[in-house]
Amino acid sequence: MERSPGDGSGPSLVDQPSAPSEPPDQPPAAHTKPDLSSGNQPAGPGAAGEALALLTSFGRRLLVLVPVYLAGAVGLSVGFVLFGLALYLGWRRVRDEKERSLRAARQLLDDEERLTAKTLYMSHRELPAWVSFPDVEKAEWLNKIVAQVWPFLGQYMEKLLAETVAPAVRGSNTHLQTFTFTRVELGEKPFRIVGVKVHPGRSKEQILLDLNVSYVGDVQIDVEVKKYFCKAGIKGMQLHGVLRVILEPLMGDLPIVGAVSMFFIRRPTLDINWTGMTNLLDIPGLSSLSDTMIMDSIATFLVLPNRLLVPLVPDLHDVAQLRSPLPRGIIRIHLLAARGLGSKDKYVKGLIEGKSDPYALVRVGTQAFCSRVIDEDLNPQWGETYEVMVHEVPGQEIEVEVFDKDPDKDDFLGRMKLDVGKVLQAAVLDDWFPLQGGQGQVHLKLEWLSLLPNAEKLEQVLQWNRGISSRPEPPSAAILVVYLDRAQDLPLKKGNKEPNPMVQLSIQDMTQESKAVYCTNGPVWEEAFRFFLQDPRSQELDVQVKDDSRALTLGALTLPLARLLTAPELTLDQWFQLSSSGPNSRLYMKLVMRILYLDSSEVYFPTVPGTPGAWDLDSESPQTGSSVDVPPRPSHTTPDSHFGTENVLRIHVLEAQDLIAKDRFLGGLVKGKSDPYVKLKLAGRSFRSRVVREDLNPRWNEVFEVIVTSIPGQELDIEVFDKDLDKDDFLGRCKVSLTAVLNTGFLDEWLTLEDVPSGRLHLRLERLTPRPTAAELEEVLQVNSLIQTQKSAELAAALLSVYLERADELPLRKGTKPPSPYATLTVGDTSHKTKMIAQTSAPVWDESASFLIRKPNTESLELQVRGEGMGTLGSFSLPLSELLAADQLCLDRWFTLNSGQGQVLLRAQLGILVSQHSGVEAHSRSRSSLSEDPELGGGLPPSASSAPGLRQRLPHGDSALEAPAGPLGQVRLTVWYYSEERKLVSIVHSCRALRQNGREPPDPYVSLLLLPDKNRGTKRKTSQKKRTLSPEFNERFEWELLLDEALKRKLDVSVKSNSSFMSRERELLGKVQLDLAELDLSQGAAQWYDLVDDKDKGSS
Repeated sequence: MERSPGDGSGPSLVDQPSAPSEPPDQPPAAHTKPDLSSGNQPAGPGAAGEALALLTSFGRRLLVLVPVYLAGAVGLSVGFVLFGLALYLGWRRVRDEKERSLRAARQLLDDEERLTAKTLYMSHRELPAWVSFPDVEKAEWLNKIVAQVWPFLGQYMEKLLAETVAPAVRGSNTHLQTFTFTRVELGEKPFRIVGVKVHPGRSKEQILLDLNVSYVGDVQIDVEVKKYFCKAGIKGMQLHGVLRVILEPLMGDLPIVGAVSMFFIRRPTLDINWTGMTNLLDIPGLSSLSDTMIMDSIATFLVLPNRLLVPLVPDLHDVAQLRSPLPRGIIRIHLLAARGLGSKDKYVKGLIEGKSDPYALVRVGTQAFCSRVIDEDLNPQWGETYEVMVHEVPGQEIEVEVFDKDPDKDDFLGRMKLDVGKVLQAAVLDDWFPLQGGQGQVHLKLEWLSLLPNAEKLEQVLQWNRGISSRPEPPSAAILVVYLDRAQDLPLKKGNKEPNPMVQLSIQDMTQESKAVYCTNGPVWEEAFRFFLQDPRSQELDVQVKDDSRALTLGALTLPLARLLTAPELTLDQWFQLSSSGPNSRLYMKLVMRILYLDSSEVYFPTVPGTPGAWDLDSESPQTGSSVDVPPRPSHTTPDSHFGTENVLRIHVLEAQDLIAKDRFLGGLVKGKSDPYVKLKLAGRSFRSRVVREDLNPRWNEVFEVIVTSIPGQELDIEVFDKDLDKDDFLGRCKVSLTAVLNTGFLDEWLTLEDVPSGRLHLRLERLTPRPTAAELEEVLQVNSLIQTQKSAELAAALLSVYLERADELPLRKGTKPPSPYATLTVGDTSHKTKMIAQTSAPVWDESASFLIRKPNTESLELQVRGEGMGTLGSFSLPLSELLAADQLCLDRWFTLNSGQGQVLLRAQLGILVSQHSGVEAHSRSRSSLSEDPELGGGLPPSASSAPGLRQRLPHGDSALEAPAGPLGQVRLTVWYYSEERKLVSIVHSCRALRQNGREPPDPYVSLLLLPDKNRGTKRKTSQKKRTLSPEFNERFEWELLLDEALKRKLDVSVKSNSSFMSRERELLGKVQLDLAELDLSQGAAQWYDLVDDKDKGSS
């Protein structure tokens, strides 16, 4: 008998029989409404309750005025009250929305048939039991079983949390020793299985089930840390998602199923109602952040590729493979372009319609990638490539969301989803996909890469990858899965204390960490880690076993991945002995490598006309991917997409404050200070500052430079020590993530030192991006000379990137045998040695190196090719001045070795490092830009008022706009006040057209004196140049004084010459006196000054 939607017979559809239907005009619950008109109702208790409720309500409203009264009593601004009120209203709104959503979901579960018929818009959230689909089955019988078991599951959870979880939390931190669960109730609302779908497994030994689970519960869990009187908890939550259950392996013995694996294919949706201290998480902004953090924690063990494994039989074979199976395959996603996107930018309050600044988010499970932003373009071209691991087919989806970048909140432009099974079927899928929820299409090329258990096709894959232009990462040739099982006999900490071991696994710049296992030297991790490999022949796996503080290393292991290439099925499953550890310390791991192979007839070697690195092949006859024929000799190199993308990180260690005192005297009775210095570690390089003696607030002012890549996750490790005669004392450490610096380009912060009671460090970081133009080189050299500190090395002006691809026609050994060549690249005192290629006269190195260049005009690149056991095969020198004259500062061609036999194919490109945060304004401008601009070129009239300023902006000595030298010559100076250092800086560049009194040119030098002081403390002097009228000095001098004091001084500059070898007399060639109050000391521009004799002092 069908029930009417208005039936109100009770909340349960199962346990209660149907009531007779009501007349159509009668309200469903009319017969249950009490008769208030009768006089038999007791009035006393009801009236008292209403009065009490009224007083309670009045008291609550009165409490609202207390903050207003307190703010007025202490004299605070009314803004504090308004801010608190706004915060409370926002919190209240979030709480009301959560409670309303929870009530609606509970009401739906209580009477889903009636409410679904009444409110059809809610039917997409829950599938009622009487709705069926061909491939999704309802399992109401299973829900009834769950409802019956639910109270007993609650008892088990209470014991689990109280007896297992709570002791683990108390042992993890000394501040949580009083942590306890005060209330654990799962409530009366069990979770429901809305639908079940069964898939045929990949093999006959497994069963795949997708359970559409929905939990809208009245769970209540309260925790308390009694030591800090802190209470928190959860009261009600919602969780909706698709849970995949895999029953494998199927066996011929009971219990038939060997293990059960469970995981969410996609991140489930979560909504939590907080109580206690965690009420603060419902504040707007924190609410979504807290839910996201909790979902991230759930994803670490229950969302692909992570899973929960429950073995049902003891001694199950290959548990690690079941817990973390190999991926089904790899999908290479080429995000190419989009077209016809919607316009979201508006101007003049919407009157003018602009465009959009689109970017794309690509997701597959927990793997997410973000493209770069294309400004003001409705048809953006991204051309980016990502690689994702696929574990479940069918089930996982490729999701692409397109957004418009805005300063506040990004606008949604559309979304597309595609099941990965379609990519598996097509192998290569290249199409335009329409965006849902918006307008336009997105162009994707999807490639399915199979996993090969042998290295037979590795060379073919590497050859194919060299022809792929991929960004932001180069294409991968293989994957590595590391199953970290356990360790044995790890060394103890000081005092024979058990360590808390964790493991760091690194391949190049990619590092992953295991969980920490507390208080044991025989930890069991049972975790899996996955890495993409570009060239497994040359890469290494670095394993570091550390205590959870990361300060103590318990053991290390370096494993060349080339070992796997010769192992059966590319697999190593064994114990590994740890170095720098105990004599019996070892680690058990299983390493599995798989080669990535694109098996498709559509694969061919790409050639992009006009792009560097393209093979010179006939475009009408592309080579198929299965061909291994040697291509013709290329005319240009083929570097990967990462070549030339490095940046330079300039690290300025300024000062520290409030360091702890470590020095003790007289057996510790007298407390001294510290002699601090700083150690920096980044990208495999270490730097160390000078030691500042006996100072708890030291000032180093040292600059260090290191070449960095854009690989995410890099950190700058900083440690401060006190220098001692025996062992240096620890003064603190801190870490700086390079993500913000690489994105914004600049960071200037005071960093709090960790693991010490006090201390902070002032650090300035700047990313310098190389520019392929020499127009700003003179300006860069000038700025570097101004900001150069006397305690630091000379700053780099450019970055040289060299890609050495191959050599050809090298001389043979003893006339017949080919050599085993390697190459050495050298710039100054920095060298890079390539790998050795055995027995060939045409080696392919395919290696790159980068060098910091301080003086591009004078330095050169030296290349030497040597053979093992036979000396030098050839060499050549490339002056960097040739690169400065080349187009885009780049040379890409064959270079002949000076031995006359042999050539090397090399690409060298230079990038000028222009600082945007040096504190010195840019004044120089290229002559070409001046000549092209009619307003700045020679068309200026002689009387133009801007001529002196223009001359000051141009420090080139041969500029046509500069005035001719006076009768005694000129001296070129830069005078500048370095406010950050509180120093007056003067750079003596050169002199020209000096006076010659005798038959031979003078031996000039420059003397500087800071008047009115004439003592030796303010006197500076350059080196002496022999017999020249135009000496070049380029020497820097500093005076420590405040700016106000500097403005009261005069700089006396004298150009002198020794009169004779035996005489101490000095001949004055000319001098100039600069009133510093009349100079703009913030500019730092080089300028020529006319020299005068001693009787006529002045400045030009």
